[in-house]
Amino acid sequence: MLSRVGETLYWVSRYIERAENVARLINVNNMLMMDLPKGVSTGWEPLIDIIGARTAYQETHTDFSEPKALRYLLVGKDNYSSILNSIISARENARTIRDVIPRDVWEEINTLYYYVKDNQSEGLSKRGRFAYLKKIIGAAHQIFGALDATINHDVGYTFIRLGLMIERADMTSRILDIRSETLIVSEEAKPFENIQWISLLRSLSAYQMYRQEMGVRVQRPDVIKFVLHSQVFPRSIMYCLQEVKALVGPLPNSTEIMVSIDKAIDELKADDVGVLKKGYLHDYMDQIQIKLASIHNDLAELYFLKPPEQSTL
Repeated sequence: MLSRVGETLYWVSRYIERAENVARLINVNNMLMMDLPKGVSTGWEPLIDIIGARTAYQETHTDFSEPKALRYLLVGKDNYSSILNSIISARENARTIRDVIPRDVWEEINTLYYYVKDNQSEGLSKRGRFAYLKKIIGAAHQIFGALDATINHDVGYTFIRLGLMIERADMTSRILDIRSETLIVSEEAKPFENIQWISLLRSLSAYQMYRQEMGVRVQRPDVIKFVLHSQVFPRSIMYCLQEVKALVGPLPNSTEIMVSIDKAIDELKADDVGVLKKGYLHDYMDQIQIKLASIHNDLAELYFLKPPEQSTL
């Protein structure tokens, strides 16, 4: 397989996963704002931080009001992580490899693109927002399900899964970092602390699985342990890293990357993450994001940036 094709499959997967993550974040934030009393909610500012766009956002916006933040997150042309831009990028990448991906998958991506583009007003309205976002989330799940069921599980599929897992782990780390950092701890909000941690779990579609695995009420140390250490929840950092390890292992010349992945897994296993307090947790998540970026860079350097005469996988 050409390196160009492997790289394109990798990014199609990342962009689709990114759009689904942002859609879920917006939906859950809507629900959290309805659950918390007026004046207690953190509003929309944390979502801009989660996608890492605060500096870019503030260059063109003076506040984090709902209409401005929502437009930026949903369809912002100047936001490379907006749902619309992520779907546009996924579609453009998929278009260049239509002979590689199943026709049904291309049609699903194309249909999602036109839905997101043609129904922007629904997403921006209070009445239509929930259905609009649920459609995006469902379409993303359908695309990944179709890929799993209809594409050859060869090296191309490996790069699809790698893109998915790295994007997912990165978003999980960002959600845990920002949501725990912006947790409202005032006296007025104290009765609602549990709701805020439940909201964090729901941002990862993790609430029911948390209750099944942990078997306890929702509380800070257990939520952090679950999101970071769970061996069975597919959005936990540990699960994603172990999946990346399993995917990278059979690839050629992967020894050095495997060493980095093994080191990240071993360090994560050894750390008692449940005791991490606010500032220390932020620093810890920064280190995890650096490790994920390093794994991505190693993959890109080894498999995506080879000279033309070596550009095969």
